[in-house]
Amino acid sequence: MPARSKRTYEITSLQRGLRLLHLFSESPRGLTAKQVAGLSQLPVSTVHRFLANLVTASFLSCDGDGHYNLGIACFAIGQAALGQLDIRRLSLPYLTELNQQTRETIHLTVRHGLTAVYVEKLDSPEPLRIHSRIGSGVPLYCTAVGKVMLAYMPGEELDRILSELNLKRLTPNTVGNLQELKAELYRVHNNGYACDLEEHEMHIRCLAAPIWDHTGSVRSSLSITAPVVRMAITRLRQLAPLIQNAGLQISRQLGYRPTGSVMHPVSKSGVTEVRPAKVAF
Repeated sequence: MPARSKRTYEITSLQRGLRLLHLFSESPRGLTAKQVAGLSQLPVSTVHRFLANLVTASFLSCDGDGHYNLGIACFAIGQAALGQLDIRRLSLPYLTELNQQTRETIHLTVRHGLTAVYVEKLDSPEPLRIHSRIGSGVPLYCTAVGKVMLAYMPGEELDRILSELNLKRLTPNTVGNLQELKAELYRVHNNGYACDLEEHEMHIRCLAAPIWDHTGSVRSSLSITAPVVRMAITRLRQLAPLIQNAGLQISRQLGYRPTGSVMHPVSKSGVTEVRPAKVAF
């Protein structure tokens, strides 16, 4: 009996388009349609159709002389991939230190649309611990990790995201309307950290701090999560500078250079820490 052929999901036109993009990655001065046709061995008419679609999607740009170059979409995707690949590796020493110092669950999240996605998790060594998993997403509006990312968004982007949110009450403590959420985000921005006081799940509290990338944007955050029985308000206050400092150290590893507007360094025994502008719960 002849062997069954291996199933393939290859889409010829997509593969051709991707190969054309690779040609531009090797040609810093750009290429004309004729040059692309010669290198790819595709008909010029076919090449023109591919190039037109790639320009429309911003993966290529075309100057007045008919030279094509990689577009802004390629740059944006490359930067996003670089940040996501690096952030877990660069964050791990600081996440591990927080985990050992607090003996609580530590999360690292990145924003994906209207959710914050766990990309790293270090479990608490305590018998009573938090159940979560890498790859799962949580809402932005009612979690500490999400509120931190919302609080540091540029105004236009924040307005767009807020208009898309469905503010569903998940617990009696969940924010109920946009006015309340905006007031909460203002406090988060002032404090330099966010709290989730049983807003996403009952009996669970969370403290989160922002992570800045090399452009000064906040697309990631880290958090300390614990059962209410181990996370009194007084302990949240005590841990706030600790997690802020970890966030700042990770940010520096990612190439962020503070300009002195949001965070307030405090030197203790030669160690740089971070003090929130004001503490309020």
